[in-house]
Amino acid sequence: MMATRTRMTASERGEQVLRAAVSAFAESGYAATRTDEIARRSGVSQPYVIRLFGTKQNLFRVALHRVCDRIEEIFRTARAEAEPEADPEAAMAALGNGYHHFLAERELLQVLLHGFAASADPEIGDEVRSRFGDIYHLIRDLTGASETEARRFLATGMLLTVMSAMRVAGPDAGPAAWAMEIMEDLITRGD
Repeated sequence: MMATRTRMTASERGEQVLRAAVSAFAESGYAATRTDEIARRSGVSQPYVIRLFGTKQNLFRVALHRVCDRIEEIFRTARAEAEPEADPEAAMAALGNGYHHFLAERELLQVLLHGFAASADPEIGDEVRSRFGDIYHLIRDLTGASETEARRFLATGMLLTVMSAMRVAGPDAGPAAWAMEIMEDLITRGD
């Protein structure tokens, strides 16, 4: 008996390619990732990837938007799970508690870092700056935090992002005394 394969819709196939792109860009960055590698990972031809997204640059921008959408979703969910009338400090703590999702979904952080690195490309840079600004404003809107509090929150988040990229923070962290000291301080101080 022959197994029948269910054909994917164009939308499903596009989603499959986008997931493969996020994974590939997270590993290799914008410059080093090739569309034929994304095609291989998603089980389609390289011309099909181009037909769906136009250019590698556009595919990276779409992947970056997917990542930023997920970051914003995690923050919104963390805030929704907190006390409705939480003061800015408690609301920021709720968002900070949501950060464990980022550490578990390392690809989010890696694509974001690669987006920063690719910001010399004007179109990518414009997207990265805009989306990072959106995240900053979302943090302020969700928490009522001051500019200084939001900056501090983002600075701590960027530290954790870099530490995750170095694999000294997150579920697959390797031993590093300095990193454990920083993490302990973050937990103790509540940053």
